[in-house]
Amino acid sequence: MFNQIELSVSSYDTAWVAMVPSPTSHRNPCFPACLNWLLDNQLPNGSWGPCRPHPLLIKDTLCSTLACVLALRRWGVGEEHMTKGLRFIESHFCSASDESQLTPIGFDIIFSGMVEYARDLNLNLPLSSTDIDVLFHKRDLQLRRENSKGREAYLAYVSEGIGKHQDWEMVMKYQRKNGSLFNSPSATAATLSHLPNSGCLHYLTALLDKFENAVPTLHPFHVFPRLCMLETVESLGIGQHFREEITSGEEEIFLDLPTCALAFRILRVNGYDVSSEALAGFAEEHFFNSLGGYLKDLDAVVELFRASQMIIHPNEQLLEKHISWTSHFLKQELSNTSKCAYKHKQNIMQKVNDALEFPHYASLERLVYRRNIVNYDVDDIRMLKSSYSSLSIGNKDFLRLAVEDFNACQSIYREELKQLERWVQEKRLDKLKFARQKLAYCYFSAAATLCSPELSDARLTWAKNGVLTTVVDDFFDVGGSEDELLNLIQLVEKHDLDVSIDCCSEEVEIIYSALDNTISEIGEKAIAWQGRNIKTHVSEIEAQWSKEKAVPTVDEYMRNGYISFALGPIILPALYFVGPRLSEAVVTSGEYSILFRHVSTCGRLLNDIHSFKRESMEGKLNAVSLHIIHGTNSVTEDHVNQELKHLIEERRRELHRLVLQKNDSIVPRQCKELFWKMSKVLHLFYMKDDGFTSHEMANAVNAVIHEP
Repeated sequence: MFNQIELSVSSYDTAWVAMVPSPTSHRNPCFPACLNWLLDNQLPNGSWGPCRPHPLLIKDTLCSTLACVLALRRWGVGEEHMTKGLRFIESHFCSASDESQLTPIGFDIIFSGMVEYARDLNLNLPLSSTDIDVLFHKRDLQLRRENSKGREAYLAYVSEGIGKHQDWEMVMKYQRKNGSLFNSPSATAATLSHLPNSGCLHYLTALLDKFENAVPTLHPFHVFPRLCMLETVESLGIGQHFREEITSGEEEIFLDLPTCALAFRILRVNGYDVSSEALAGFAEEHFFNSLGGYLKDLDAVVELFRASQMIIHPNEQLLEKHISWTSHFLKQELSNTSKCAYKHKQNIMQKVNDALEFPHYASLERLVYRRNIVNYDVDDIRMLKSSYSSLSIGNKDFLRLAVEDFNACQSIYREELKQLERWVQEKRLDKLKFARQKLAYCYFSAAATLCSPELSDARLTWAKNGVLTTVVDDFFDVGGSEDELLNLIQLVEKHDLDVSIDCCSEEVEIIYSALDNTISEIGEKAIAWQGRNIKTHVSEIEAQWSKEKAVPTVDEYMRNGYISFALGPIILPALYFVGPRLSEAVVTSGEYSILFRHVSTCGRLLNDIHSFKRESMEGKLNAVSLHIIHGTNSVTEDHVNQELKHLIEERRRELHRLVLQKNDSIVPRQCKELFWKMSKVLHLFYMKDDGFTSHEMANAVNAVIHEP
């Protein structure tokens, strides 16, 4: 499927190609094979149209059928076929004014234009004069609309409906390098019928050489479906099965907005530092002066919005501008759109809503996969001047594989969660009444991001250390006395003590034993992955964090706060279980340290913004209160929050750049991804309120772990 893109045949476009006269004799068709195809492919009900009939595609079928009848009349063949076709038009004509029907682009202009052409051919249509007057009135309203560059492009695109009234010299401004008009066989054929042009002739001849006797509604159309397949297998969670597929650059990419935006995003996500200048041609003014802008192409705008979020360099103002206008446009369209029976329209509105509600930096893979599986549209029908479909875009095999993969992984997650529940009981952590019991949340953050079945050790390590840091955090905040806190710090720093003698309370003994045993377990497990014992490194991580928990000072807050936020014990040990062997040089490198500092600073500041009011009431200082204290009298909480959010954005983008960077990087990509995954967890947890108390988070846990 990746190597062979199949697109449905368009009887509408084939009919227009069949109408093109021969350059040597206007009495003969230039492409008689198309005419023969029309004679051979009329449906039993007298119509031509979609291969798979659909109750919402009657307008499309009317348009295709009338075009085919005109082609047969143009060359004086198929009298019986024409009679049956006209009967179908007569019996279904009421659908031409049915607003609930899916309407082909330019229907009011094109259908009435074909009615006028039928008169020129002395073809008697079974329509009343009133019906015809209504059609022409609708066309006149469309043609009298205010002039704009976008409207000019639209009128060029629907040239076949304007016919002898068209300014064909204006139309030729839109001719592409391949000789076509908008890659549309029907528009190109109509142009060639009125204006001899070698480029148009070459395009249509090449089209018939490729497809033999019937054409699609759009050509070329192979890059976008291939990119869609890459996007689909990634977004449904089955990308690990398809690592060989690659893309190439050509005119089709750079002229087409959704194709270019999707290619840009896929390339950046996969570590290719492509310039944002690739999207320079799609500024707001340019878009609204184009055919897509005139048609309010939501598919295109949502792709540009998602691509523009891939900012990884400090001065990518172009992408910032794209985010601004696309988000405004999408929000406006979302609020203006009424309910629609057209499934693709429903799906694109859902896609718009998800893109606005779940930014890429706060989207956890497993939740994204589930959302995309639920909303995946098999048998996806799309509409241009006629409907079309492609197995590459809405394929049930992708969906079936995705569902099987999701449920298989979920069964593994449930078993791992049971294993962790036993671990909590064995370590007596459930006996600590002061501690929040958040095992499911801690494990969820691992399962939602470290999805692959083979990453079990990484998930369990991540979750166990998440539970332990929560317990220790609560112990320092509310559970322990000053003597107990000092005792725990001494134990963590010294090691190899007799816990029954050296622990001053049962709570300290439970916590220290759980820490010490878990560190030893992680060290032993890591030998199989790393070929060496990393217990010393894990112990140092725990000791550094515990020390920072106890001795924060105001002056050192921003410098040390990223350590006290406690991501170190969660992320850093898990790095040893994602695949690559990590040398001492890697784990002590500046790159490794910067990755950790960026994600921890984001977490620290997100936490401080959301916990400021509560911590102020408790008499605790954090980044917000420190900024207010050391600022001028005019500094407000809102002002500080905006400043800190800007800093978070800077650190997040720099983190993303480092994760995607290939050159001058010694930390393996799989390991760098772990820092980015934790950043996404933090942004999701703090999107609205404290994730540890959110009802929505409980629903997310169920969606990833419990509900098939």
